[in-house]
Amino acid sequence: MKTNFSEAQLANPQIAQANQILKSCQHFGFCTSGCPTYVLLHDENDSPRGRIDLIKEMLEAGGAPSAKTVGHIDRCLSCMSCMTTCAVKVDYMHLADTAREYIEEHYRRPWAERWTRDALAFVLPRRAWFRSALRLGRLAVRMKIPVPPPLRPALQLLPKGPPEPEAGFEGEVFQAEGARRWRVALLSGCVQPEMAPQINAATIRLLTRFGCEVLVPKASGCCGSLNLHMGKAASARAFARANVKAWAHLLENGGLDAVVTNASGCGTTVKDYGHLLSGEPEVAALAMKIAALACDVSEWITSMRLPAPGHPRRHRVAYHDACSLRNAQHVTAQPRQLLRDAGFVVKDVPESHFCCGSAGTYNILQPAIAAELGRRKAGNIASTDPQIVAAGNIGCITQIGLYGQAPVVHTVELLDWAHGGSLPPALRGRSLEEVETVESASTAIPGGEQVVSFVAPSPGGASDVGIW
Repeated sequence: MKTNFSEAQLANPQIAQANQILKSCQHFGFCTSGCPTYVLLHDENDSPRGRIDLIKEMLEAGGAPSAKTVGHIDRCLSCMSCMTTCAVKVDYMHLADTAREYIEEHYRRPWAERWTRDALAFVLPRRAWFRSALRLGRLAVRMKIPVPPPLRPALQLLPKGPPEPEAGFEGEVFQAEGARRWRVALLSGCVQPEMAPQINAATIRLLTRFGCEVLVPKASGCCGSLNLHMGKAASARAFARANVKAWAHLLENGGLDAVVTNASGCGTTVKDYGHLLSGEPEVAALAMKIAALACDVSEWITSMRLPAPGHPRRHRVAYHDACSLRNAQHVTAQPRQLLRDAGFVVKDVPESHFCCGSAGTYNILQPAIAAELGRRKAGNIASTDPQIVAAGNIGCITQIGLYGQAPVVHTVELLDWAHGGSLPPALRGRSLEEVETVESASTAIPGGEQVVSFVAPSPGGASDVGIW
């Protein structure tokens, strides 16, 4: 693509980077087939290729963009499905971030929209504020108190009940059981520990059980992704900077084997800290080190090489690929293999590349499109006839739970359960008879014969495997 930036514009490092990304786009159009908004809306401006043109025109023109341009860019989910099909690997992720930051700085939104976005950007990353917001939200639902229209979609996302009291896991150091083999930092996050504290609890139990000392410094918190994807880059960098300094202190005082994340949206941003903080000399080098240590919890557990589970589980699990894990981090095999190793029968979901509609704050800011995507995802999951749905991101877990029937849990909750941990809260109240199953599958082999295998639970909890 040909660009027409002035020398003065190219003196801005962000514009210079955007220029290089824009010039790499060849407009082949492979990106359109996997773009959820294009598939739903059939508008070229709601495809990656169309948005790239809009971003180019917006940045070249300078000044305030039009409401139409902003609307099309706002409708982007940042699912990054386009990047998995692009023949020339256009760096759409960073281009979209630049566009959103530009819009935030140069476009004045209507006051209700501006207020909503500012409120979300302030409250969600701050656990105490978010905890209070959850309580107010539950009260509003219970007492039928009117809520401003822009925030009504958020009420649907409220947890069904209060947090698990035994799953608080407050503290900074969790010692390994037995001999310590590894020392890792865990990103506690902001939204997840208030919405589903059992995820961090299961992560800590599983890691410490097999030799990890887990450190959760109070100085670390929100990864910055929620603000980053709303164009509020300065606050996103502030959150990232605080995390880098907190983990760098651990790195310099005892060392770290990894920085583990169990919310894939957060993990994508932490792995990109080197880029996000590249313009800050005092932390840029440390950010690169932290980014190199960052890994999704499924990646880290795979490297630990866990022994065979003491309590293998024989349940049908539909594994949902969070976009941030599949498209951005390219982590797909590890969660599935870990679940299989734990005894689960893993089902792949049709249209696995298609976003569920959560996408950070997207299901609040773009509720109609998010709902359509949520229903579509739930239908695809239901087609696999699962007993349990597993995912690696709290946003996906919440969104899919709105539209599906099967209980939705984090992958690490199932792994912890199989290795001696407690039953995931979402599965409580369901009898074992409802969960256990006989699974059959047919596999064609090159000789034209057919192998039919089944896995059936035995009374003692072990399984019998037969082949005909």
